[in-house]
This record gives sequence, structure tokens and C-alpha cells, in this order.
Amino acid sequence: MRDDRSDFRALFLSDTPLLDVRAPVEFSKGAFPLAVNLPLLDDAERKKVGICHRQHGPDAALALGHRLVSGGLKEERIAAWANFARSHPTGVMYCFRGGLRSKIAQTWLREQAGIDYPRVRGGYKALRGFLLDTLVRAADECEFFILGGMTGSGKTDILTQLDNGVDLEGHANHRGSSFGRRVHDQPVQIDFENRLAIDLLRKRAQGTSRFILEDEGGFIGRCSVPLELFRRMRSAPIIWLEDTREARVQRILRDYVIDLCDGLIALHGPDAGFDLFAQRLHFSLDRIRKRLGSERHRQLAQIMDMALAAQRHTGDIDAHRAWISLLLTHYYDPMYAHQHDEKAARVVFSGDRQAVLAFLQERVTAAA
Repeated sequence: MRDDRSDFRALFLSDTPLLDVRAPVEFSKGAFPLAVNLPLLDDAERKKVGICHRQHGPDAALALGHRLVSGGLKEERIAAWANFARSHPTGVMYCFRGGLRSKIAQTWLREQAGIDYPRVRGGYKALRGFLLDTLVRAADECEFFILGGMTGSGKTDILTQLDNGVDLEGHANHRGSSFGRRVHDQPVQIDFENRLAIDLLRKRAQGTSRFILEDEGGFIGRCSVPLELFRRMRSAPIIWLEDTREARVQRILRDYVIDLCDGLIALHGPDAGFDLFAQRLHFSLDRIRKRLGSERHRQLAQIMDMALAAQRHTGDIDAHRAWISLLLTHYYDPMYAHQHDEKAARVVFSGDRQAVLAFLQERVTAAA
């Protein structure tokens, strides 16, 4: 029999499988990357038990819960837990506070399926608190360097090549700009923070004390960069990545047109996927209408429509380069140039892709 667990660091570093017996609505508000939700009570049952608890007390609520989950339904849920436990013999289970629900599930699993499965002491709340503390400690104790550059210069491509690179946009599943939405939805804020904390925890466990992050605002799409980390980012040294306009247009074409279109078509089919892709592009353009001005927005929308029509009928994507180039000229480049000027005193190195990568590997990563 394995003991219940409270070594939260080891649980995350070892990729321990997690059986979450909270209700689906709780799971959807925040969970961990390797957690699987097999609830003791579904949302409707949890609501009924909660009302009973408020009106009649804990004993009545417990009795109601046992009545709601009984017979075939109880057997079905125990079978699901047993299948998970057999498939993941090193895993653990938890509820919100590591209390009654996980204890009941653990007892039923032992009595009905003959499986001893450990619980997490303190449950989800304790695990979440540990990860929040991990974020705060990393912000306080580590060094940070910021990788800056114009839109499309390939900052993320460089980050993913570095052992101490932290891909905030990857964790947020968003490219960080008005056109940055990806095929799948972003995680909720708690999930974003959990993913980021686990990434930092693992890198620190490998001996990393210096991290390289992309220059970001306070929000990446709808995900907010944790305040303690964002404060450190605003004062950290900057390495500025330079690239040609042609290369930047090509990279944006890859990310915002080719990859997005292919992904939506793979998910929704050729017609619906392409329609959704076209809607996404126009929605992104509409979001910056005020900054562009009505006339320039209208011009870009027309060029975008012509490019979409050519792509739909012939598969040719080259026409998209026109609106991408204009968008860089009239929107992104002036904005990033202004930001560069404001942060000029923090820039410690500037160069092309090869030079920046060499600088990061020799002067930052190696020193870490």
C-alpha cells in the first residue's frame, strides 16, 4: 500500500498521473496538465449536495450524496477510477482540499475494486498553492533576460532552441498580438499559471537560474502574465533580434496564414475551416481599426479579401504578403520602434538571428 502524498515538488517533477475527483465545473476553472477528471459527483449532484449542506448540515448532505451516487452509477464511477488506477499505477487522486470526496473515492476503490490508491494531502488547493509559491520564488530568486524584436523576427523560434527559454506564448497558446489567436482556444488563467510554474520548476530542478523570455505586455491574449514575473520582466536586460522585412513577412505568412488555415481545415473540414479562417483574419483586423484609422482599415480589408479569394480558388497564398507588409509598415513597426526607443537603455545586445543565438548561448545560457 502506498502512503498518501504531500511531496508536491516530486509529484510535478516526476509527471505523476493525477486523478481529479472534483466536479467538472471545478475542473474547468483550473486544473493541472496531467490531470484527468473522473468526478465523484457531477455538477448537478454537487449542486444538490451543496444546497442540502447549507440548509440541513453536513450529515444530511453526506447522506444525500450517498443516495445520489449509488447502485449502477456508483459501480460505473468506481470502474472508471479502477481503470485509471490500473493504467497509472504510480498515480494519485485528489479532490479540492484533499478531504471527504477523495477519501470516499479512495475507500470505495479499496473496498469494491481491491485497489489502494493514495490521495494528495491538501488536495487541489495545496497543489495550486505550491505552484503559486513556485512562481513567486522564481520571480524573486532568478535572473531574467528579455528577447525583443519586431513582429515576425522569429523570437519564439529562438526561445524554443534554448534550454533556459520560457515560451510564455506557448503556455498561453497565443502569439501575443492582435492576430495571435491559434487554432485551439487559450487555457483559462489558472491553467496558464500552472503550466508556467511547472516549466519553471523543472528548469530550476535542472540547475537553471537564468531565464530568457520574449518581450510581452501584461496580457498574452486573455492570459495575464503573473504580476511578480511581469515586474521583473519590465526591468530585465533586453537582447534585440533583428531581421529583414522579407524574412519577417515570410514568417508571419507561415504563422498567421498557412499554419492557422491548415489547422482550422484539419479541425473543421475544407469549407467550414476556410470560412472560419477568413473570419478570424477579419476579426483580428477589426480589433485594431481605431489605431489604423477607417481608411487604412478599409484598404487592408480589401487587400485581405482579394488574397482570401485567390487562396480559396487557386490555393495561391502570395497575395497575403501585401496586407502583411502594409500592416507592418503602418501598425506593428511604428509601435515596436517606439517601444524599442523607450527601452533603449536596457538593450545590452542587438544582432541578427545567428548573432543573438550565439550571444544567448555563450553569455546567458552558459553562465546559468
